[in-house]
Amino acid sequence: MMRAEPAAAVPHPAATVDPVDRLIGRLYRGGLAVPPDGFRRWALEALRTVVPFDAAIWGTGTARRMKFHTCTVLNLPAGFPEALEASQAINPIVPALLRRIETPVDMRSVMPDPQFYSSELYRRTFAPCGIERILSTGHVDSASGLYSLVTLYRFDRRQAFGAGDAERVGRVMFHLFNAASHAFFLQMSQRLADRPSGSAAAAVDATGAFHDAMPRFFDMLDRHFPDRPAQALPFALPADGETVVSAGLCIRCEPLDELRCVHIWPAGPLDHLTRRERDVVTAIAHGLSFKQAAKRIGIAPSTVANHLYRVYRKLGVYSRAALAELVYPETRADAAAARIADPESPAAAATGKERQS
Repeated sequence: MMRAEPAAAVPHPAATVDPVDRLIGRLYRGGLAVPPDGFRRWALEALRTVVPFDAAIWGTGTARRMKFHTCTVLNLPAGFPEALEASQAINPIVPALLRRIETPVDMRSVMPDPQFYSSELYRRTFAPCGIERILSTGHVDSASGLYSLVTLYRFDRRQAFGAGDAERVGRVMFHLFNAASHAFFLQMSQRLADRPSGSAAAAVDATGAFHDAMPRFFDMLDRHFPDRPAQALPFALPADGETVVSAGLCIRCEPLDELRCVHIWPAGPLDHLTRRERDVVTAIAHGLSFKQAAKRIGIAPSTVANHLYRVYRKLGVYSRAALAELVYPETRADAAAARIADPESPAAAATGKERQS
């Protein structure tokens, strides 16, 4: 009697997934689970699972100035980013990164070891931090002009980065930067919850330089400001909490830690009114009388009448019903739906009377 051969073990599905692909999935899921202010540090730690390293830096700045305005470091002194920026003139990896965007660059490929370890660059910038091996990747967003740099460091000179390390980093980096923007997008989407549909947001500094932005932010700028300067805001920033209208866009600023969050959305008819005029419109559209509106707002009934007169002229309407349709356009849509569903309904009858009057 022949003995049956044991069945071959079936590998667990997770064991067949490429570690780099698994990491890429984690990065995008992290945008939902990781707080935005901790995403970069978390992502760098996750990167260690496919490319071992001892320290790292992830900096972002404007390409034209090549200075970091946002920087995350792992296992490095707080002053290291400034020291790295100060070494740009003598650091051969910088021009190599600009020539080979999205491609990992090993310091050994631009400066042989004997030259590097005897250089002023090594003595002044890297040796004090124990850095012996360097693998850098750069990324430029052409719409915003943002430049990002992720550099991995090893402290053991014998542990040089190999071709496999560079290949894995090259596969991950696009997704690393994209996932960071995705995390920012989610954060901004929460801030836009009380804004009109179609809103977009960007984080800028006091000079208007971009730190991050939702993709449709630039699409809206291009539509409303076709001749805008590249990689810069085409309007002055309003004061925090103030909304202004420019070229058909509503613009509002709010504080965002040390930055400012700029919200934009297409301006509607009511956006061209003053705050007091909008208060009057809201009250009247709710069916309040002049006296009731005046009491709610805290002004005289005659002032309500004067504001309403100016509103009518600005908006080109001549009745409370027309004004209410501007404030609550869904009312007209609801009435139309009611006429289709039930021509004998009260809503349909009311709408029919309005057309006859």
